[in-house]
Amino acid sequence: MPAERLQKIIAAAGIASRRKAEQLISGGLVSVNGKVVTELGSKADSEKDHIRVNGKLLHGAERHVYLLMNKPKGYVTTLRDPERRPTVMDLLHGVKARVYPVGRLDYASEGLLLLTNDGDFANHLMKAASHVPKTYMVKVAGTPPEGGLAKLREGLSIPTERGRRVRTAPAKIRVIRESANPWYEVTLIEGKNRQIRHMFEEIGHHVEKIKRVRYGPLELDVHPGKYRKLTPDEVSKLKSFAKK
Repeated sequence: MPAERLQKIIAAAGIASRRKAEQLISGGLVSVNGKVVTELGSKADSEKDHIRVNGKLLHGAERHVYLLMNKPKGYVTTLRDPERRPTVMDLLHGVKARVYPVGRLDYASEGLLLLTNDGDFANHLMKAASHVPKTYMVKVAGTPPEGGLAKLREGLSIPTERGRRVRTAPAKIRVIRESANPWYEVTLIEGKNRQIRHMFEEIGHHVEKIKRVRYGPLELDVHPGKYRKLTPDEVSKLKSFAKK
């Protein structure tokens, strides 16, 4: 087998994303045949060389696994939580591969979440967040005026965690249930942290519920807390979205 970049080999083994693998290499946590390697351009042969990550021997590329989960609210989209709240990993009964979430849904949100051990695939999808449409069902406290909804459709300035303000891309907003606390279908082509909550807060309305129901070509079709494997056709379609 021809030599490949170390970060690609580590990502293929399901240890970490390629970006995280680069950090492991730079941090001196990767060795090849007993010698620590810190140069990001370094290559190795996964079939001939003994590659260790954090002292553990790498056992070649894992079979790639792609999962679609219906995340319930009250779960954190991380591998582990310092506050010891339940994480989405607690729901993966019977999955032997070391998968990790692609992007995130916040603690109070629910719906479609992707998980995989394919580091390259995850990296491409996260980089492609600016053009993969994601659709949410959103329940709002009170009825926003048409002028407020128009601002969401055009794009508006929202705060970030770092205290700066950023402008959102135009969003598709459609009323799906009119009431004192209406439901909207919201489609975004970006994924800023807590974006939908911040958007509605900017026009004076609190978001009560968020549920992601579509991600690119995928639709949510499993019960809360359950998951299924993506079909080869679904994976192929997602990869084509990521390459656009």
